Amino acid sequence: MYRPLAVSVIFLGLACNSGTKSASTSTTSSSTSNGTAVTGSDQQSNTTGALSGPNSTTEPSGTSYATNSGSATNQSASGTAATLAGGVGNGSASGSASASSRTAWPGKPNPSRVPNEMGRIMVLEYHLITDHNGDYARERGQFRKDLELLYDRGYRPVNMSDVLDKNLNLPKGLSPVVFTFDDASPEQFRYINNNGKLEIDPTSGIGIWLDFRKTHPEWNNKAVFCLLSGAQAGHNFFGDRGIQGQLSNWRFQKVKWLADNGFELCDHTLWHAQLSKYPDAFVQEQIARNLLAIDSAVPGYRVRSMALPQGLWPKNRALASHGSWTDPKTGKTVTYNWPVVFEVAGGPMRSPYDPAFNPGMTPRIQVIGNAIENTINSLERTGNAYISDGNPAVVARPAAGSVSTSVAVKK
Repeated sequence: MYRPLAVSVIFLGLACNSGTKSASTSTTSSSTSNGTAVTGSDQQSNTTGALSGPNSTTEPSGTSYATNSGSATNQSASGTAATLAGGVGNGSASGSASASSRTAWPGKPNPSRVPNEMGRIMVLEYHLITDHNGDYARERGQFRKDLELLYDRGYRPVNMSDVLDKNLNLPKGLSPVVFTFDDASPEQFRYINNNGKLEIDPTSGIGIWLDFRKTHPEWNNKAVFCLLSGAQAGHNFFGDRGIQGQLSNWRFQKVKWLADNGFELCDHTLWHAQLSKYPDAFVQEQIARNLLAIDSAVPGYRVRSMALPQGLWPKNRALASHGSWTDPKTGKTVTYNWPVVFEVAGGPMRSPYDPAFNPGMTPRIQVIGNAIENTINSLERTGNAYISDGNPAVVARPAAGSVSTSVAVKK
């Protein structure tokens, strides 16, 4: 758990353009500038990845998939729509994209893999990208090897919003994979001041990602960053107060850079509070005030997901996906409502074409040891990997024997 950081911010809701942003926002104020005033009792802070918490949140039905730490299961039901009103306008769910509006993804087809668009999709969970491996840390060289492994095995990154919108028109034989990065640490995104010019540190997670993309042009800037805006140990929009050389006034710039360059932003609460410990009002404040901070960095941004700190649900589970908080100083109310809640574990998620797809309980794969390779091997051995047919108009389903496919019209 990260200790709350007492700083203050002016949250400005501004009208913005379309795309990933909503049409309008309203002005919301809190205190002063560049942070978030917070208080709380969870005092443990961490920069080495030694977070405590549950290792899994298993789901009781579906196929079991082996990872380095055992098997996990995945089950789902129906999800919820995403809207936000009252303080920050983050729009409403667009639903599935029409075939004509889906993105044409770059890449070469892989005819050796049999299409199956009812298969499972990996949602990978990273924390620190650093100089060692651990339960909450991935060594930099190993992170690069993860990217190479996925690329070579036919996986390409997509955002969770692409899954929601069924915008998975990859070339035939390729598979989507969703990356998530929790906690907004400098290890994920760090700047270097080079004679007055800010440059992305090539040893940070984003730096490694961008370097990999130079030689793998099919590797899009697609990943979900689940943000903290008020935690200590630098977990405050990727570093502040000189921690790892990161200045506080760089924080919003980093968040906006991610949004502007194709990555997706996700709520992870204000300072990583264990939501299961607290009353409903506190839970909603943690989530809503972090949403305000995201809106301050990227006015009008449409947040469509949140990640449960340590995988712990609030006592009232519905508050993870929708709720509201009223600022006692201004009287303004922020209401959040999104379709995706990321759990901490549970195996690969169902296809968005699967009637049991439930983004409100999205399982993830903790990237520890050989978890990625083991999951890929298990999915492909059982014929349960999502593999694109390259045709945005139909859903490919494997026929008997997995040497051919049947199709259904995509909706």
